[in-house]
Amino acid sequence: MPGKAKAEMAEDSPGERPDGRRERSRSSHKRIVAAMMNLIEGGDLMPSAARVAEEAGVGLRTVFRHFDDMDSLYREISKIIGERIWPTVTAPYRDNDWRANLRDLTRRRARVFETMLPYRLAANIKRYQSPYLMGQYGQVVTMERELVLRLLPAAANSNLYFVEALCAALSFQNWRAIRQDQGLSVEDAGAVVAHMVDALVATVKA
Repeated sequence: MPGKAKAEMAEDSPGERPDGRRERSRSSHKRIVAAMMNLIEGGDLMPSAARVAEEAGVGLRTVFRHFDDMDSLYREISKIIGERIWPTVTAPYRDNDWRANLRDLTRRRARVFETMLPYRLAANIKRYQSPYLMGQYGQVVTMERELVLRLLPAAANSNLYFVEALCAALSFQNWRAIRQDQGLSVEDAGAVVAHMVDALVATVKA
């Protein structure tokens, strides 16, 4: 009997104890999520449910028993990635100088964006067919902008061109272009973004 069929029958087995079925179900759930993340990290930015099932070693029916649709799977992954990056995003700033704090934010963005890179690329491809991912995209972009603006003094915040240029320099789109289109390493990409930010900050008298 094929492995996937065995897994599905085992999960449905009426003779199995409830604790055993729950543990098997949790194991399948974790394998499905891990399979989706592995595929995305490996460069398959639009994995199908069938491909996820194959990677997880379960049947397609098992995937949709645990997740109503692919959006549900993306929600689970978003939660996992959020838990990874949130301590970095929310860590307090320790300097009284806004310029120093902005440099700190620039370093944080490099770590956060690199962690998110494959998953956010996958979400960007999928979001035009997914109201959930489109809504999440808007929320993330708004939050990223607000995290920059809250560090700036009033004089800098009132400078429209400075603010828009700074938000563009610190955007995921800029990080993606430097890393992918220009092919720079993480270290070099971080240095380029820091250079952009420093050059912009130097234009502000505040």
